[in-house]
Amino acid sequence: MSNARDIIVRPIITEKTMQLMDSANTITFEVAKGSNKTEIKMAIEEIFNVKVDSVNTVNVHPKTKRMGRYVGKTKAYKKAYVKLAEGQSINLFED
Repeated sequence: MSNARDIIVRPIITEKTMQLMDSANTITFEVAKGSNKTEIKMAIEEIFNVKVDSVNTVNVHPKTKRMGRYVGKTKAYKKAYVKLAEGQSINLFED
């Protein structure tokens, strides 16, 4: 993938990821399915101008959900835990 914005889909903001941001300087992103750790690291460094220490990825499988008698599935996606270098930060909530 050539464009950094095609690799990084969106940040994932949950209670667990907010705790990781505070304690371990780790930010979680949803990334493109076909991307690898090296591409993710280069994309984060290019977009946010920060130094990345490590990247861990997880393939999130779809879950079955029901609404009455109708059955569906949530979407499958790839998640990346990006650990930033000491002293680096990304402000996801700027105005």
